[in-house]
Amino acid sequence: MLKVSANGRFLVHDDGSPFFYLGDTAWELFHRCSSSEAELYLQDRAAKGFTVIQAVVLAEYDGLLAPNALGDLPLLDSDPAQPNHAYFEHVDAIVAQAAALGLVTGMLPTWGDKWNKKWGIGPEIFTPENGQSFGSFLGARYRDQPIIWILGGDRAVETPEHRAIMAAMAAGLRAGDGGMHLISFHPTGSQTSAEYFHDEGWLDFNMWQSGHARNRDTYNCITSDYQRTPVKPCMDAEPGYEDHPAAFNLDNGYLDDYDVRKSAYWALFAGAHGHTYGCHPIWQMCQPGRTPYTNVRRTWHAALHMPGSAHMRHVRALIESRPFLTRIPDQSLLVSDPGTGTHHVRATRDQDGSYAFVYIPSGKPVTINLATLYGSTLAVYWYDPRTGTARNSGTLSRSGTHEFVPPAVGPDWVLVLDDVARSFPAPGTATYRG
Repeated sequence: MLKVSANGRFLVHDDGSPFFYLGDTAWELFHRCSSSEAELYLQDRAAKGFTVIQAVVLAEYDGLLAPNALGDLPLLDSDPAQPNHAYFEHVDAIVAQAAALGLVTGMLPTWGDKWNKKWGIGPEIFTPENGQSFGSFLGARYRDQPIIWILGGDRAVETPEHRAIMAAMAAGLRAGDGGMHLISFHPTGSQTSAEYFHDEGWLDFNMWQSGHARNRDTYNCITSDYQRTPVKPCMDAEPGYEDHPAAFNLDNGYLDDYDVRKSAYWALFAGAHGHTYGCHPIWQMCQPGRTPYTNVRRTWHAALHMPGSAHMRHVRALIESRPFLTRIPDQSLLVSDPGTGTHHVRATRDQDGSYAFVYIPSGKPVTINLATLYGSTLAVYWYDPRTGTARNSGTLSRSGTHEFVPPAVGPDWVLVLDDVARSFPAPGTATYRG
């Protein structure tokens, strides 16, 4: 089971060891995939180092009236008080498959159109009363499974009734699972859960949906939540998806692996505890015979092999190769202009200065204030976010400022600076156990 770290910034296991939330959006997994299809998908994601799979019980695309892969609907008469146990046996099986592979299920009880049909199929079926009973049902059913509860489902909280439904569902989940699992809230685009629920006791950590534009300033999104009080972990739970039209406009082209890397490193180095990747054909489990949404251009089976998903393991490996629970964002490392747009440079370090990571997305030189760090001698590496390999560039004395020029190939690199006396492993090669 997972909990919030003592400093309020990260997620940890029961024993206090760090948990890196590396999520994937498989919103239609329960609704559209057979058991064998789910197994294929989950095995791929586990092999690539993902730790959380975000999926929806009452799915977005006619999740109440279009049956799942076995022909079952989730509710009798679309009534949250009458769950169809045949449907939930299929959900049970997929959750168990994920657990067997070491994956946590980020389970959304419902997509947002079932409580705020601002758009979509709907209908609205939830009240505070049946929201609490449905939450209690789910909480009890999955009490002993590795779950993170995610309320919301791409909607804003616009009325007192909406707020009451979310609070009641959270209360039901807590009653059903005895408080065993963390709870967050997935908001609509360009919003954060903190806008609505930061001060609520049931909200354990904040989620942004930064959205699907190219070069979205995810670092500013995360900074806004990182600076809130009380302190809570924060993350981007829906950045731009790989293979999604940028800003929903084909004239902008499709987001690619470079775009998803920038979103991840910018958010994590700004203080996020974890990050979610997404792929446009995969969230909707697109395949022949299904209506493709928002200019999807390949099947989910083909999209499994897109490069961005494989690159996500490298950011996890990098962060886990250094002390995890004491990492802080720190732009004061940068003497040179951090830049904007695709050129924005982002820096993070250990609070004691024993290491620093600097993400350089477009290959420009950066000048670093070495006095911010610790140790008489610094080891210098260039970490390749495409391959997870590190180039050893020797050592230098920790004094004054220094300009670093990334390798010519790229475009993006991570500069790693270590206190030599700490004898850290090469970046990304081993999980730090100190």
